[in-house]
Amino acid sequence: MANIVEPSCVNYVCSCGYLNPITKLYFCRYCLKLRCGFCVCHEVDSHFCCNCLENIPSGEAKLKRNQCNKCFDCPSCQHTLSSRATTVQVPKKSDGDGSKSAATVDTKPRKMYYLTCLACRWTSRDVGIPDQVTATGQWPECEYSSATRFSMLMEHYQNVVQQEKQEKQDLWRRKAPKQHKYPNLTDRTGLTASMIRRQMGLSEKTAPKVKQSTISPSLSSDVVSELPQDIFSKEINLGNITTIKQRLSHPSVQPSTVNNLYPLNKNLSIKRSLRCRQCEHNIVKPEYNPLSVKYRIQLFASYHVPEVRLMKCGPLEAGVSTQILIKIINPTLHEMTITIMDLPTHEEESLIIEEMKKKSDKQSLGPLASLNSAFSRQASLNEEPKFVDQKVTGTIALPDSSFMLQQRDDSTEYDDDHQSSREEPKFVVWRRSNKVAVELTVNPLDCKSGDEVIVGFSMQYTYVNTATSSGTDKKEPQTHALTSRVYLRIGKIK
Repeated sequence: MANIVEPSCVNYVCSCGYLNPITKLYFCRYCLKLRCGFCVCHEVDSHFCCNCLENIPSGEAKLKRNQCNKCFDCPSCQHTLSSRATTVQVPKKSDGDGSKSAATVDTKPRKMYYLTCLACRWTSRDVGIPDQVTATGQWPECEYSSATRFSMLMEHYQNVVQQEKQEKQDLWRRKAPKQHKYPNLTDRTGLTASMIRRQMGLSEKTAPKVKQSTISPSLSSDVVSELPQDIFSKEINLGNITTIKQRLSHPSVQPSTVNNLYPLNKNLSIKRSLRCRQCEHNIVKPEYNPLSVKYRIQLFASYHVPEVRLMKCGPLEAGVSTQILIKIINPTLHEMTITIMDLPTHEEESLIIEEMKKKSDKQSLGPLASLNSAFSRQASLNEEPKFVDQKVTGTIALPDSSFMLQQRDDSTEYDDDHQSSREEPKFVVWRRSNKVAVELTVNPLDCKSGDEVIVGFSMQYTYVNTATSSGTDKKEPQTHALTSRVYLRIGKIK
């Protein structure tokens, strides 16, 4: 929590070459790789209102322009509006005899509702919006003169997009590979796909061609309305003029005075899931219920990759070695064997990038690649691996041996500190449960006063993968030796 606002002093290298803290990384149990926000597909699972917590289907949310019809935001300060009740005296329905005079008309109380902001005290009565009978009544929307023109433009460009999509599908059908030399089911039975669809009572696959609508282009005009004569002499009340934020919250109208501010429909929130771009498995998938903050699938890197923390650093001086103390935590339920090694050289890193590119090319040219691209909801665009854009200004004296990290056990946090007697390496300062403190020696390289010292190392660890390919295949957990590159910002030279 000490550097929650500042840049993280411990960064991991993603599979694509970007540096991120472990809190912003994900771990794919099928590729056994670290993934960042650029290596995953972002998919929208559900839409909901954060005020009334109502789930809205995606089709209905599109029709409602991703806005809630029941909840509103204040047009003055953008806080959520509340509905308040008031009592109004309404005349009773007359019996038709007309015996009573206008002064002695019977009235009855009636409950009416209006919108108010509890932050800036703005009310719907300030702009002349009539009170409603129900709390979730149909509040009038602000009309603007260009509504018809915008609807025509939207319909026109929807037809253009649909026509381009249909042309791409026709081109894909023409370039589709020919039938396989082995006969399929329709060849054996002598029935084509169209005949089968007719027998089942289904319509033909060929969709009618979209007719592109004609729309008149907008023309510029030289006629400009004149400014009022008292524009430079009239006193201005800044309290009645809207701010830039208030105007941009109404992009269709952009009112210049506060008496034209209308309530804003609250924008919908979404729950999104993350999918690996390489193997297309889910990495993060939330619960569908908007009241729940839990996840169905949560493959965060902090749950699978050992976490490195910088605990202590000695005084940094140019040309003088110093000691740093790092803490390594095992977040898994299995023991880990950790080995600290040197960073790969430029030639070794280029070989790693070439191997990753070859693997991605093989997967894109596989037999199921065209099928997956045809039925996938989002195009699979793999992020190309890059060289790590981080210069190291110090070296680390590597430990002479590897060490063991125990599995995570939450019950040991409340037990007395009784550790089993074992021979620890010299670089291990202390050990408790699944945590270990390691002391390393750092030598700054060609650093001047005020320069920041950045060191890095490769951390090899054993990972027990409990993921199975399917529910029927009961495979034993497999142990893999994985490697992650870690960079530390330990401070500046005095």
